[in-house]
Amino acid sequence: MKFIPALTTTNGSNWKEKFREIQELKIEEIALFPTCLTKEHRKILYDMIKNSCIKRIPFVHLRSDMGVEELEFLAKEYDTQIFNTHSEREFPIDNEWLLKYKELICIENTASPLDIEEIKKYGGICLDFAHLENLRLLEKDKYNKEVEVLSKFPIKCNHISAIKKEFSFVDSRKRKLQYDSHHMDDLSELDYLKNYPVNYFSDFCALELDNKIKEQLEAINYINEFMVARNKFIDKMLEH
Repeated sequence: MKFIPALTTTNGSNWKEKFREIQELKIEEIALFPTCLTKEHRKILYDMIKNSCIKRIPFVHLRSDMGVEELEFLAKEYDTQIFNTHSEREFPIDNEWLLKYKELICIENTASPLDIEEIKKYGGICLDFAHLENLRLLEKDKYNKEVEVLSKFPIKCNHISAIKKEFSFVDSRKRKLQYDSHHMDDLSELDYLKNYPVNYFSDFCALELDNKIKEQLEAINYINEFMVARNKFIDKMLEH
């Protein structure tokens, strides 16, 4: 499993400041979430990337208005090996994506339940741990159904966000409580990951956090430490 800092573009993420950090820290590999950028703003971002220290973007969250030429650009120039998208029930996609990149595109578990027939059209599942944990805490029946679907398909990539000790906010439109958040206030908000099996983690675990890149790197170190400790404990148990 590999954990990757991400350039997110949501309203609270200040993506240009993140980009400046990436340059200062000379980070060569990132995950990319251009999900809140229009085509015009994505072109600005791509031009910035071309003139940056970034050499690899192995994992990209797709936006429904992205043309297949954007996927080709990322795959050819930055070795993007996996993409994720939301269910077509939420955001209709360009069918040309699937004609050329079916095996590289994964469906994310979101507010829409994972659908077996839809997943079959794609390369696998993008497991967002915080979304799944939110279900576990609030909607056990839906959680159990998601876990059942997860057992049937390959998990090829992951999103990692924070889980708050109290409700992060109330979604007034859907009238739902949420524990998951894209902003991390304390490293302990990642401890919930300890409860998930190793086979849920992929080679492309992107931190979907609005936090500064430096804080994301601290989070990656924190996760790596407890994952190593857990694996050692499991190895010891297997010896007996």
